[in-house]
Amino acid sequence: MSRPSNLDVMLAGGGAAFIVDLIIYPLDTLKTRQQSRDFLKTFADPHTKTKLPSRHLFQGLYQGIGIVILATLPAAGTFFTTYEAVKSFLGRHGTPLGLPQPLVHSGASAIAECASCLVLTPSEVIKQNAQMLQRSGSGREGRSASLEALKQLTRGGSGAGRKLLSGYTALVARNLPFTAIQFPIFENLRGRMWRRRGAGSEGGGAGQTEAETRGLLETGVVTGTSAGLAGSFAAVVTTPMDVVKTRLMLAAGSDRDVKQGAHDRMPTPQAQGARKYNARGGLAVAREVVAERGVSGLFRGAVLRAVWTAVGSGLYLGTYEVAKVWLGRRKGVRSEDGSFL
Repeated sequence: MSRPSNLDVMLAGGGAAFIVDLIIYPLDTLKTRQQSRDFLKTFADPHTKTKLPSRHLFQGLYQGIGIVILATLPAAGTFFTTYEAVKSFLGRHGTPLGLPQPLVHSGASAIAECASCLVLTPSEVIKQNAQMLQRSGSGREGRSASLEALKQLTRGGSGAGRKLLSGYTALVARNLPFTAIQFPIFENLRGRMWRRRGAGSEGGGAGQTEAETRGLLETGVVTGTSAGLAGSFAAVVTTPMDVVKTRLMLAAGSDRDVKQGAHDRMPTPQAQGARKYNARGGLAVAREVVAERGVSGLFRGAVLRAVWTAVGSGLYLGTYEVAKVWLGRRKGVRSEDGSFL
């Protein structure tokens, strides 16, 4: 029988991403605020000498969730569909050449990330600027944070497209090594766990494969655990690129409503008093972070990132695999191998 259809893959991937985004989004907001340049100035309690976070740090933790919901299905669907297609292609043509499986998984995930980031970058820029909005007492509580962030990004008209795509290279520079590290480790851990559990070793009946004898709960636990462990390790390693990406994306927003990262923006006066957005390179931003806080500044938010990535990756890939298997079984589709996709 054939493998699950692209529609099944998109539904499984998009559904898993949507569920996980809702659960871990507050941690992502806290991480974004912690990585911004003026974290202490904006969120430290002025009444304490220990610079403890004020209550404002924990307000509006779901700001920007609207654009994430809209972008989840196309971004996740693009990634998983591309990943499956490339992995299948490399598997068919690379195996006869002796191409190692970890290299197949890394190559497939890298290409899938590049495609997914094109869809994800505009929503990521809007989301991160929305997460920084200081709305308390401003009369904006009933408005959409995503729409407010979009308005300030497109204010002035010129350069709006560049702003919405700002940080694409930094996003790719973060996600490529992340997936290249995570997926081979994930596939290896997952295979080891299945072998240790001896799933399907007794046989499930005539014509049944090992994958068809596994329960959905067992599939979710094994996949989620291995994905969470691999994801948390990859998250810590790639935190410097995440810090640079956050700074670049916050720099695209106006400093009128976003108090964070005001020094990251480089306005130049225009003939009519408007402001022109000048993008900077990721290397320049990285040097700036090191100059401000040392090398440790590049790992700001690493713990939060590791925690939410462990939870997110575990739920995301675990839910995805369970949904894919369930959809496939409803249609009588048999998985032809034990790999992730």
